[in-house]
Order: sequence, then structure tokens, then C-alpha cells
Amino acid sequence: MHIILVPGLWLDASSWGDVAPALEAAGHRTHPLTMPGVGGSGPDTAGIGMAAWVDATVTALDALDGEVVLVGHSGGGNVAYGAVDARPDRVAHLVLLDTWPPSDGGSVSEFPIVDGVVPFPGWDFFDEPDIADLDPQTRADAAACTKSVPARVPTDPIRLSDQRRRSVPVTIVTGTVPAAQIREIIAAGPEWAAELVALEHLDIIELGAPGDPTGHWPQFSRPGAVAEAILRAIG
Repeated sequence: MHIILVPGLWLDASSWGDVAPALEAAGHRTHPLTMPGVGGSGPDTAGIGMAAWVDATVTALDALDGEVVLVGHSGGGNVAYGAVDARPDRVAHLVLLDTWPPSDGGSVSEFPIVDGVVPFPGWDFFDEPDIADLDPQTRADAAACTKSVPARVPTDPIRLSDQRRRSVPVTIVTGTVPAAQIREIIAAGPEWAAELVALEHLDIIELGAPGDPTGHWPQFSRPGAVAEAILRAIG
């Protein structure tokens, strides 16, 4: 089976380097992506928004034959979900790594823009639970690999149009939000979680054990657990 790996903000294809080998060893073919404009200058990337990232993922999907799984980490989950919306009949399974699907018009988040791009803001920018499982060496190694993203991408609204996306099986691999809390959100049905509520086939896998939680970047802290969860999700 083909597995397309979509990174989150500030990351490129190399961010999956410790996850992909286990997927390949299980007999799958991995396709880690680098999104358009990552690492580029402000003038060169001014026209790149979320639609361009979705289009790049759809292009990668269209180039493959047979069953395709999409995996999206963090903001890459928005990208992957947009690709599912564009090709609901081509995606066998969607795996969302520590994120959940956006609603039409939703965006990733807002971050400081410097010289026309959004640079990695540093680990101190994030809440402690997000980074608690990253030791100093892992933080240094991961930060050294980060690259800026086009200024528009984090706040650019995603556009969804094909409700068949909701019938594609989805697994949320969660590192920071307990599965029980996600289920409570679904039961409450807030408007901001409309797509999460509307998913027809949803499984949730917790990466961390009680008392041993994972953070928001488990592909760096626990790549083996991430690979195992993806394999479990897609059977």
C-alpha cells in the first residue's frame, strides 16, 4: 500500500525519516512530501497558500496506482484532509497525527511573520505539554531541520466541497489530547468541530500510556510508536 506522509508546519520530507523505515519494512511504500515554498524567501513564496499545499498532495496522490493512505501531522492534517476532499474515492484511509479535521474555511493557526515568511518560532513558543517529551538533544536536532513556511499558509482558509470526504475511514493518533476528551468533544458537537463530529468511520489511538504522555511531535520523540500506530490504523 502507498502511504503519503504530509509534514506539519516548518517541516519537510526528512521529518518522517525515523518513521518511514518501519512502514517500509511492513511492506508499504512511503512517499514523504515537502510542501511548496518551504524554506523559500518572502517574495518567492508570497503567492503560496493552503490550496497550493493541497494541490501538491493531490498531485502526489494522482501519480500513484492502487490503495493510498494519507498521513498528516499537525497542520499537515489540514492539507491531507483537503486532499481527501479533492479525491475521496482515491484515499483508503486518513491518519491524523495529533490533529483533527478542519471545517470548511478553517485554518491552522497564526504565527509571527518575519521578512515575508513564517519562521519556526522556537520551542518556547509552545505549551509545555506539547514539547514535554522532547529532550534537549531532540529539540536541538529537530529545530536545526526546520524551515520557514509561506506567510499565507498558516492562516489561509481551507476550502472543502465534497461531503464524501466524511465517509473515508479516519484514525486520529493522538499525543496530547486523551481519547476520552476527543470523544467528549464529539458528543458535545460544537460548531468548530463539525467535521470531527461528521466523520462516519473514526478510530482513536493514544500514543502515550497513563503517566507517560507524548507531545505534539512524536515523530521525533517516539518514531517507533508513531509507525506502529499508523500500521495498526491501516491494518
